[in-house]
Amino acid sequence: MSDQPRRPRRPAKPYRRPKKDPVRILAFEALRAVDERDAYANLVLPPLLRKARESEGPEKFDARDAALATELVYGTLRRQGTYDAVIAACVDRPLREVDPPVLDVLSLGAHQLLGTRIPTHAAVSATVELARVVLGDGRAKFVNAVLRKIAQDDLDGWLERVAPPYDEDPEDHLAVVHSHPRWVVSALWDSLGGGRAGVEELLRADNERPEVTLVARPGRAVPDELLAEEAAVPGRWSPYAVRLTEGGEPGAVPAVAEGRAGVQDEGSQLVALALAAAPVEGPDRRWLDACAPSSSRTGPGWSPRRWPGTPARTRWSRPTGRVRRGGPAASTVSWSTYRAPVWAPCAAGPRHGGGVARRTWTASRRSSAGCCAPPWSP
Repeated sequence: MSDQPRRPRRPAKPYRRPKKDPVRILAFEALRAVDERDAYANLVLPPLLRKARESEGPEKFDARDAALATELVYGTLRRQGTYDAVIAACVDRPLREVDPPVLDVLSLGAHQLLGTRIPTHAAVSATVELARVVLGDGRAKFVNAVLRKIAQDDLDGWLERVAPPYDEDPEDHLAVVHSHPRWVVSALWDSLGGGRAGVEELLRADNERPEVTLVARPGRAVPDELLAEEAAVPGRWSPYAVRLTEGGEPGAVPAVAEGRAGVQDEGSQLVALALAAAPVEGPDRRWLDACAPSSSRTGPGWSPRRWPGTPARTRWSRPTGRVRRGGPAASTVSWSTYRAPVWAPCAAGPRHGGGVARRTWTASRRSSAGCCAPPWSP
């Protein structure tokens, strides 16, 4: 036996409770809802943002926190196909054998590392803390190991490693690089035609983060009031439009909460402006807005002569008979059990859904094309 005295053992580090980050916990809950309930992120996120603001208070959960949470959720879903390929290259098992909650945490971490300007050490540390809170310390070690592998390269470097060569499989290559399901790439390419440059430009544009556009409803709000919000800039085309360039929670804007402003794309605002300026023959009493189930084109407050097709307590069903282009000005349509004559119906046929798909990535990332088929043919 050695006569040398044993070195004293280092005292064990005291257990440190994980820090709860309301922004990343909210993002994780939204991703779980999308995965577990097949929910749509744009419907799940606003209530979660409102709940966080009410529970944490505006001092601890402000507009910047809401903008970060929005980017984490939408950005992770937008690039989910790419991140899945990267994560698959960093784990020792098929992705289907990774627990879905663990995969959601890894995807959040991958987006922070590869899709944002968050520093590497901060992205890894914050995601591991999230894993400790929602997964436990054991699985947090697995998350830490995988994220450190992902952090060894940037997005371009990973795409060179995980995307199949374009010459061998063009559609699969584009699907991984631009994070679109293969069937979406194929459908867009068939519709667009042409070579690689055109479809890549389209896929790249489809992945751009859409800005939130507000409308100051005439007579009830003015754009200057909305421009006082953080990162707000005037619209490009509509005089009533204000764009929130950093996203966030529109419901927290006072004018939106009071119903004096709302979320509405500029294209829809221009339709309403054109409709309000259209010359009318005969009595100018009732206008029917049958543009969309939620009357998104001509929201309340646009014109005193607008008569919504979706009045309170009534859901739009479907026109009885066909609305013919160039038909008589006075027509009769029905929805539910309500029936009345109108002088100037404003209607729109079924659309391709491109705008919806761009804003609701969960709609276009489903596993088959059938789920996105229009409800009826024109």
